[in-house]
Amino acid sequence: MMAEVLLLHHVLGRTKGIEAIADQLRDAGHTVHVPDLFEGRIFSSLEEGLGFVKEIGFKEVTARGVRAAGDLPRDVVYAGFSLGVPAAQQLSQTREGARGALFFHACLSTSEFESQWPDDLPVQIHAMSEDPFFVEDGDINAARELVASTNHAELFLYEGKEHLFTDSSMPSYDADATKLVIKRVLEFLA
Repeated sequence: MMAEVLLLHHVLGRTKGIEAIADQLRDAGHTVHVPDLFEGRIFSSLEEGLGFVKEIGFKEVTARGVRAAGDLPRDVVYAGFSLGVPAAQQLSQTREGARGALFFHACLSTSEFESQWPDDLPVQIHAMSEDPFFVEDGDINAARELVASTNHAELFLYEGKEHLFTDSSMPSYDADATKLVIKRVLEFLA
């Protein structure tokens, strides 16, 4: 059975690299929605993207991601890349009927939201083992807690220190690691 996926982009916007991942999932027969939370703006550096996000507010970006699910059916897989993870995780944890969750480059403590992680909701978390954002900001601990607290959670750590390594439009792109990420995601969606 094919999945319907809501894929939320990172701090650089809906880049060609994000679209490329969505296309790979579509090529496998899945329906993928990639809302533009930045209304067409794309940034070339994390600093520029973060500057924009600070202007509109992190809460507003998350709210836009949550609103993007409004017209979708309930049985969706929520996927987020870095900045897109808070909305994907909130939807996964609080919107009834979620089929699964995919978190790339980030993970929050389940205590961020006013509910427990749903018992039977499968989740995959993908990040590089030495990504300073993932490790030093505590995401790796949140990911390990999530894996320990539920039956259907997997944390995949890839060798390296790049943050947005799955985005082919970025200098940080790691083709080999991303190929493995896509393979694991497609197995998860199947």
